[in-house]
Amino acid sequence: MSKKDEKAEEKKAETAKAGTAESAPEQKGKAQPRVVFSTGKRRKAVASASLKPGKGIITLNSKSIDDIDNKTVKLLLQEPLMLVGEAWKKFNIKVTSKGGGIIGQAQAARQAIAKALSESLGADARKVFMSYDRNMLVYDQRRTETHKSPRSSQGPRRAKQKSKR
Repeated sequence: MSKKDEKAEEKKAETAKAGTAESAPEQKGKAQPRVVFSTGKRRKAVASASLKPGKGIITLNSKSIDDIDNKTVKLLLQEPLMLVGEAWKKFNIKVTSKGGGIIGQAQAARQAIAKALSESLGADARKVFMSYDRNMLVYDQRRTETHKSPRSSQGPRRAKQKSKR
């Protein structure tokens, strides 16, 4: 081996040692309790969630999840919690949502909660969410097509009705 090759191998060994030394504090940092912020979107609705270590209290727009009257909204918010099991009870989750309608806000909040849980609990929770419903973690970018100018009152693709006589 030449001297250049030996120096290159020494540098690789030093960087490998430094990499293991640097990764150790990162692993310790993950074990410590931390705050996780995430966002979820559904059409015009946007929700942001903050996940902190706590007693398992979940609030949506400063209202407890138990106080929500709409059963559909309540089930949408509990869906990611049921998939994870009992692991979510170590965290307090605070969700705020704006825009869109009631169901759009609930679906955005559901996505924000799932993203926060998958970030804090790791790859296992992410796999569970992706296998159940991909929209829990991935934003659905579909939109309605805009109306076209000459026939804007009739919709984007509606043509004049044809008569054979």
